[in-house]
Amino acid sequence: MPQKEFIMRGQTASGLTEVLNFGGKDKGYAYRLVDFELYPSESIGTQGFEMIGTVTAAKTAVAPTDPNFNDEGLIATCYIVSPSHDKAQRLAVINDKFLITQDLVLMVQDIQNAAVNWQCRFVMEKMTGPEEAATNYKQFTISDA
Repeated sequence: MPQKEFIMRGQTASGLTEVLNFGGKDKGYAYRLVDFELYPSESIGTQGFEMIGTVTAAKTAVAPTDPNFNDEGLIATCYIVSPSHDKAQRLAVINDKFLITQDLVLMVQDIQNAAVNWQCRFVMEKMTGPEEAATNYKQFTISDA
């Protein structure tokens, strides 16, 4: 039986994108994004920071500096800020009902142009044949727009 929950994580240069590969995953299953976290990569505990990120189900990323919740392909956005080395504040909005069957695009940005550490947690959802066809078609139309 396939794994029910898994994590993708990495470090991406500010302003760049990463492809989160879902092609060729287990047939009959979709995935839901349930958590999206950002973490600084430099000067931790010594200065303030501000980072933003998006996860998109489309050919191109939604810019983290300009998210639009009317964009059907925008699955998640995360903003984390700490004006000093004190406690950070985090805001995240995740469409955890969006069923993922195709690759996603992650984009991050740091105000100081440092690389950003990120982590996404996904859970698996079993689908029937008709559900899988509908989900694949929906994500294809979003990414083909």
